[in-house]
Amino acid sequence: MSDLLRAPAEIKYAEELDWLESIDDGPKPFSWRLSPKMVRLFISGSERSDGLDRQISQKWFGDRSIVERAIVTLASDRGLLLIGDPGTGKSWLAELLSAAICRNSTLVVQGTAGTTEDHIKYSWNVSMVIAKGQSRESMIPSPIMTAMEAGSIGRFEELTRSTSDVQDALISILSEKYISVPELESGGSDNIVFAKPGFSVIATANSRDRGVNDLSSALKRRFNFVRIPVVTNKKSEAEIVRFRTEELLRRHAIELDVPPTLLDVLLQSFADLRASAAAAGSDDEKLESALSTAEQIGVLEDAVLHSNFFGERALTARTLASSLVGSLTRREPEDLAILNKYLHGVVEPRSKEEGGSWPEFLEGGRDAIATLS
Repeated sequence: MSDLLRAPAEIKYAEELDWLESIDDGPKPFSWRLSPKMVRLFISGSERSDGLDRQISQKWFGDRSIVERAIVTLASDRGLLLIGDPGTGKSWLAELLSAAICRNSTLVVQGTAGTTEDHIKYSWNVSMVIAKGQSRESMIPSPIMTAMEAGSIGRFEELTRSTSDVQDALISILSEKYISVPELESGGSDNIVFAKPGFSVIATANSRDRGVNDLSSALKRRFNFVRIPVVTNKKSEAEIVRFRTEELLRRHAIELDVPPTLLDVLLQSFADLRASAAAAGSDDEKLESALSTAEQIGVLEDAVLHSNFFGERALTARTLASSLVGSLTRREPEDLAILNKYLHGVVEPRSKEEGGSWPEFLEGGRDAIATLS
């Protein structure tokens, strides 16, 4: 695993999955590797009441009922659509579900305006077709077709960014559970690929993409919708940020302390900016950033790496403020003006009243804005 830039969940947590599988005596749907209870435990982490001999770490920080509904959907014959704002952990939850259920989370189609039916069905190896003609050997199955043949989970990221033609093709797969290959000779089974028990599709969609390529009512009926809410609880968000930061430090072999006080400053800053965005009268008065938990993690990651490589190997409020300004400035001068207003209207009074890390955070933010202006 050490030679992989980013190991998929089934490799990263292979030892944990092996152990859960060895003690799992619960009923398993289809060809699932773990029972639904163990899938939930793998994702949400163990509690003392579970009575296990070892602790299972929490990997997705959200309500257990969301995880349970997702698992129940995958145990049925319906697809699962995870929908929510950017940065709410939809893709991570989809990866964890796939890793726990079939030990393969890499059968992924990325939805874009350029995604075609070939990406979710099949294409052809042109050189083999020229040499030997069209056959199953010269056919290149899509990740979805591979999942069908293996009885595994296929993933479709950003479903609403793909065109209606692609979405219509997915309707047939979800309802009929097979893909016809008309180029092959009929009369046998080679021209039809049937899904094996255990096949399902986990799709994700950003709620902000609504109106780009809206799902048809026919496709909506093939999915169970599970909405992933934005994390608003400061304690839960702190756990997510801390979890991801610890992963970052381990991956880069960095020994650097992240003081709890600076984590509080980061969390409070995002809370303030979200409140300002909610009260804004127009889009021009809002940062272009979604101010998601994922972007919060990105700010901290930038600050940690900068401190490690160019600082004093210690995270400071000044570096954190500089990373926040640099990461959240997408439009100039609009975003800089919004951040400058925040520093003068909120951070400056707070630094006088509370002290602590806020005065240094204020100075770092001002310097960063001056540099970018």
